[in-house]
Amino acid sequence: MKRPPMLTMLSGEQKLAEIKRLYYQTTRPTIAQDLAKAIDLVKSMTSEEERERAAVYMDGLSQMRSDWARQHGWKGKKSKNTGRR
Repeated sequence: MKRPPMLTMLSGEQKLAEIKRLYYQTTRPTIAQDLAKAIDLVKSMTSEEERERAAVYMDGLSQMRSDWARQHGWKGKKSKNTGRR
């Protein structure tokens, strides 16, 4: 009988290493999914110290997304509330 693959828990260092990898390897087509994965990793970190170490990479990923969106005229989600009554 074939056993299902084992899920491994990542250490704080492994999570940070994955966020760094995402930061250095992200591309315009993959930025949305890479940023989402990085956010999930940060949320799973157990200490404030771990999150602080990841902050610079998270900021960089966010900045890349914003820059690429601005260069290509991407629009954010439109608000349903226009403020008119």
